[in-house]
Amino acid sequence: MEDGPRPAAATGDPALRRAVAFVALANLAFFGVEFAVARSIGSVSLFADSVDFLEDASINLLILAALGWSTTARSRVGMVLAGILLVPSLAAVWTVLTKVADPVPPAAVPLTLAGAGALVVNLSCALVIARHRHHGGSLVRAAFLSARNDVLANVAIVAAGFVTAATLSGWPDLLVGAGIAVLNLDAARQVWTLARREHLAVEA
Repeated sequence: MEDGPRPAAATGDPALRRAVAFVALANLAFFGVEFAVARSIGSVSLFADSVDFLEDASINLLILAALGWSTTARSRVGMVLAGILLVPSLAAVWTVLTKVADPVPPAAVPLTLAGAGALVVNLSCALVIARHRHHGGSLVRAAFLSARNDVLANVAIVAAGFVTAATLSGWPDLLVGAGIAVLNLDAARQVWTLARREHLAVEA
């Protein structure tokens, strides 16, 4: 069965394309910053979040390429993106497991500042993409969910920085890393469900 009419925003709306391009470049730029800080202070939460920045950049570049495709093709890409969303979760689980036996606290000030910088970047991305989240199907929904979850994760990282400074414990950082994994698992589930629904609707 041929695809039905595609929403204008999903087939080449210049405003949507500019929004997705901005989000992709912003995420790619801050990935390098946060990854460097995470490595230098041994932070689980920043490492997981930096991987998430790289994943977000990849997702939005794929979305930018696929916006003009058919509904069937876009739904398939949406299902692939659901799998990509699992990457930060797996990275967070790995880092938590490697440090849970000896939770050395990261430096609190760099942790807090990097989390605050990430919060500004992700909040900007969420606001830019929010106006398009209902018009691009599972692809744009993936970008919005990812940016929204990242804002929540960054608030938690900033809080972990303050708690770490007060307690000199490594557990706040570990717990936030685990929380980032949970957020991305839920985002992957939602994107898969929507993409699968779109795919079944086209085949009906």
